[in-house]
Amino acid sequence: MEEDVHRIELFRNRLRTLIVVEPVLDLLDFVPDEDKQRIRATLTQKGDICAADALLDAVIRGPRPPGWFVGFVAALETAGCGHAAKYAANEPPSAALEAENDNCVRLINLLQLSLVQMKTRDVCHRCHDRGRLTDEDRQNILAELDNRGPISGARLLLRRIMRNEIGWFSDFLDILRETEHMGLVRELQGEPLADPGGKGLIPCFALALCTLCIQHFAHFSHYSRAFDKSLHVSPSDTLKECSKGPEGPDIVLHDYQMEVARPALDGNNIIVCLPTGSGKTRVAVYITKQHLDGRSSRGQPGKVVVLVNKVPLVDQHYSTEFGRFLKHRYKVERVSGNSQLKISFPEVIRKNDIIICTAQILENSFSSARGGHEDGIRLSDITLMVIDECHHTQKGGVYNNIMIRYLKQKHRNVQLQKEQKKPVNIPQILGLTASPGVGGARTQQKAEEHILRICANLDAVAIETKELGKEAKDPFKRIQSAAERKEDPFGDVIKGIMEEIHNHADLKPLCDPGTQNYEQWVVQKEQNAAKEENQKVRVCAEHLRQYNEALHQSNTIRMSDAFSFLNKFHAEELKKKYDPEAEESIQITDTERFLFLLECQALISRWLFAGKKEKLQDLAKHPEYENNSLTLLRETILKEFMGREEARGIIFTKTRLSAIALNQWISENKKFEACGVRASHLIGGGDQSVVKPMTSAEQKDILNKFRLGDINLLIATTVAEEGLDIKECNVVIRYGLVTNEIAMIQARGRGRAEDSSYTLVEMEGSGVAERESVNEYREKMMSRAIQRVQKLPRVKEFQMQAIMEDRVRTKKKQQKSMKTEHPSKVRFSCRQCCAAVCSGQDIAIIENMHHVNVTPQFRELFLVRENTSLQERLLDYEVNGVIACKKCGQRWGSMMLYGGIECPCLHIKNFVVTYNKKNKVFSKWNELAIRFPAFDYVEHAQLVGQEDEDEEEEETE
Repeated sequence: MEEDVHRIELFRNRLRTLIVVEPVLDLLDFVPDEDKQRIRATLTQKGDICAADALLDAVIRGPRPPGWFVGFVAALETAGCGHAAKYAANEPPSAALEAENDNCVRLINLLQLSLVQMKTRDVCHRCHDRGRLTDEDRQNILAELDNRGPISGARLLLRRIMRNEIGWFSDFLDILRETEHMGLVRELQGEPLADPGGKGLIPCFALALCTLCIQHFAHFSHYSRAFDKSLHVSPSDTLKECSKGPEGPDIVLHDYQMEVARPALDGNNIIVCLPTGSGKTRVAVYITKQHLDGRSSRGQPGKVVVLVNKVPLVDQHYSTEFGRFLKHRYKVERVSGNSQLKISFPEVIRKNDIIICTAQILENSFSSARGGHEDGIRLSDITLMVIDECHHTQKGGVYNNIMIRYLKQKHRNVQLQKEQKKPVNIPQILGLTASPGVGGARTQQKAEEHILRICANLDAVAIETKELGKEAKDPFKRIQSAAERKEDPFGDVIKGIMEEIHNHADLKPLCDPGTQNYEQWVVQKEQNAAKEENQKVRVCAEHLRQYNEALHQSNTIRMSDAFSFLNKFHAEELKKKYDPEAEESIQITDTERFLFLLECQALISRWLFAGKKEKLQDLAKHPEYENNSLTLLRETILKEFMGREEARGIIFTKTRLSAIALNQWISENKKFEACGVRASHLIGGGDQSVVKPMTSAEQKDILNKFRLGDINLLIATTVAEEGLDIKECNVVIRYGLVTNEIAMIQARGRGRAEDSSYTLVEMEGSGVAERESVNEYREKMMSRAIQRVQKLPRVKEFQMQAIMEDRVRTKKKQQKSMKTEHPSKVRFSCRQCCAAVCSGQDIAIIENMHHVNVTPQFRELFLVRENTSLQERLLDYEVNGVIACKKCGQRWGSMMLYGGIECPCLHIKNFVVTYNKKNKVFSKWNELAIRFPAFDYVEHAQLVGQEDEDEEEEETE
């Protein structure tokens, strides 16, 4: 069934042009009446193709009873859509026949002004006699002819006959001859006709091309070349020229871009290292075109894969670079985790010249091929691999996994050549980066080794870089430090609550609350307590972590934002413990009772109900209580936007919460509005329980508004530092955020406009300025290292080391997997209340990713709650709720609808895993070396069906 759906999706673009909606719809008895009405309304309002799209959606997503696909194909054949039926049944014509048929369709469309003058009634009857029109077709055409005239009837006839099976064109020519339309026959065959002006002979087909030139003036040069050819060659040859489409915009490189591209044009593996905004991707597009053009001229097939590490980059590279410049000449497709095409990725590889995809999709397909599956692809299928942000090719990441395959094959090829055997083809490699970094190096030698390792991993013969000089200037940089608050009554209340919790759980922190060190300490305490089944300490540590986050927020954003965060956390915890719809009450421990009582008393008496609004208003009147970092940020933004004719900027901040809160703070401040600030936040797409993630569509919408100027200030997390195509800015602010030298270079590179500024706002004594200074030094180390490793010595040594390290990692995984081979050897318990949950043998995997437990015993242990932040449709499964422990309310995972079956999906971070009487906690499933079996959909569907039948019998009795 799923294969049939997949095939319809695969050929959708072809089917939507071949289906005659009305007669097909009448024959589909499994499509609901309301869907049929909607499709007919679409046909009336939007035309054939939109209606055909709606019909296909109804067939795929609606009820699909047994035999639905056979019925669908039969409906197509009966309705006279035999060509569409062959595609649906996976019997498409050969590529040559398909191209020839497409040319015939284009020819009819080009000459339609002449063809509508035909004797429609006579042609209609002959087409019916030859089986090219059904009875219903003939009735509709004659009715159109009588009601709206001969031209309208002729157009309907032409639309209908072009949907026939291949071979219709020669029949149509015969019918025109039989009905005495020799002039039209000569036009369709490209024979010259007398020019009424008496100035010679001119093909009427060329006149149609003149019309096409006028209609598509932007591509005049392309169609004018086709016009010139039409004076000397047949229409079919001219149409082949037209079918290539316009050449698209020229790819023009600057001298420095051409210089760094030159080694790759000679077929060498290189890394292009250019600053953000200097056109690395444009260089890759140019190299890709030359690569494919060169292979085509030599009669060799070419296949280019462009790898990215973020889903939004897939669409970005397609729309702004590779698609824009190359789709007119080559087939370009994009595939990501959000795309339905990922199911048929090997087919996408085979059918396209350039494929832009996330690296994990390619790695999964490589793994499938290695496992002997037919739906995998091999490294030898690719001729050029472009790796964006290639500095991530290290530390066992997915880029590195792909390149290890490459290096192993390269070294095998050396052995094959020694044995006088044919080596296996491997692709050319092109890496792109703005900054390879130094990997935390403390010495120049270690910095050089780091860059050499990246070059070795990419098998690069050179790392090509260029000092841009006048062509690119770094923005003006300044560091602004805010003095600590003299008084912090809000923070004192929180610290007082934390002290009470410390005393209750007998915890003695070695660092001050509100710091990064305290965060690390309390996280470790929570993990150790979970392993030791010490519920008291575990729950207290979890609460302390949230209070520590609130302290951090009060030092970076408003006190009211920190309070809202705490209030929400408290409400969510209470909601876990009390659900009015639950049949059974959830257990509340003495520690939890203490925590809730303490929090309620402290916040009610000192903050919340005793005068929340009055206290907030009072604090706002006293500058000595205000967050000085926020004051400094406000002054910086106002100065930048008031001092520029047109300001456009980005504020980088640490957390999603702070990005959202800062955006709200700006929108509520009239001073920002007065100086023309139009702000919005931009955050990542990964799922988090505290903050609803942004979808890729939402990110795309925000970035588009930023490009158009509807938004001129982005408040973003690190998601905006690397890769995303963000319009050049003249204001870049890092708000208390410093990570490594790569992030610093990436963020600074966002300030590409003239007269740009780069400002770091920090709290005095936070250490942020010191870390920025270290990053500046490491940037200089990196520049010197790049210059010194131009000749890339010792690359082979590092490559062999990378291969050996991979073998060691693989061997360790295998040994670890052998130790814990059978799932029954591990048991899972609730991370909060330590209640036994299930054995590993109860768990199965869906799509090599989702760990589910569908046993009846497990269903008795949890309750389901709605969580709108999780609602998203992902191909053939849907996530729309969370599952939580019936005993303590601890979240365990999500409820996933897979192929119509509800499957509780477990998140391992919410459990304690016991193996050999030792307790462990994990953040990801791949950290647990257990081979769980694949989910048997058929078997479980039969069990569900049997349960439904038993219930029906019980109701009948």
